[in-house]
Amino acid sequence: MASFKEIVTKAVIGKGKKTFTTTSSVVPNCEATTILGCWVINHNFKGYKSGDDVTIEGSYDINIWYSCQNDTKTEVVNKTDTYKEVVKVPRKNTTNISGEEEIIVRSLKQPSCTKVEIVDGKINYTIEKELGIEIVGDTKVKIAIDENEDEWDLIEDEVNTEEVKKQIDEEVQEDFLN
Repeated sequence: MASFKEIVTKAVIGKGKKTFTTTSSVVPNCEATTILGCWVINHNFKGYKSGDDVTIEGSYDINIWYSCQNDTKTEVVNKTDTYKEVVKVPRKNTTNISGEEEIIVRSLKQPSCTKVEIVDGKINYTIEKELGIEIVGDTKVKIAIDENEDEWDLIEDEVNTEEVKKQIDEEVQEDFLN
């Protein structure tokens, strides 16, 4: 009959991913006529526990390249966007026994511009990003223990009988009495 032991270990006790979409606007220096490009750089973020939820705070820089003055001049408008997202991360069927939890946030899809357009002198843009969130905590794992020790396997030297016979024939001298 097997007995059981409990092991306390760190494990992922909650895990999930979510896609976030944000629409913002920026006023260009001169009246934009055509959007030539939009890129997102310098994405920074961190997550922390707030009650039963996880709060993620972050920022990224938006650079929008556009033409103005009837497509005769180009400019780039820069803006830093900040965000604060609160998510409820699904928990696994484990219990955190210590109450202390570590929040790990990963960018599964870097922020990128999915839509940009000129509306009433402003440039409206839509940013999409996907974040993965893990909650790591102390949990107990119950395992079965087998009290019987495994037997030791006997290690034998590998012997090639043909080589041994050949070695005896070559090394034994028939006139050893002389």
